[in-house]
Amino acid sequence: MSLRPLPFREVQRRLEAVGFTLTSQKGSHVKFALQSAAGVRTVIVPRHREVAIGTQRSILRQAGLTEAEWEQ
Repeated sequence: MSLRPLPFREVQRRLEAVGFTLTSQKGSHVKFALQSAAGVRTVIVPRHREVAIGTQRSILRQAGLTEAEWEQ
């Protein structure tokens, strides 16, 4: 499996599917948060037409997800 550029709406859909909720936006960047027993995970996503592969890798790191979990 390999990442490919995705529209913002698809990135948002995938984050919401694993439990993240949109909490705020400042300019073109949107903040998603996930409350868990270990604390709060925060992910910042640019609201661009396409979210680049490198940006998606950063999102995965922030979210604590693997590429396999992201693709499901």
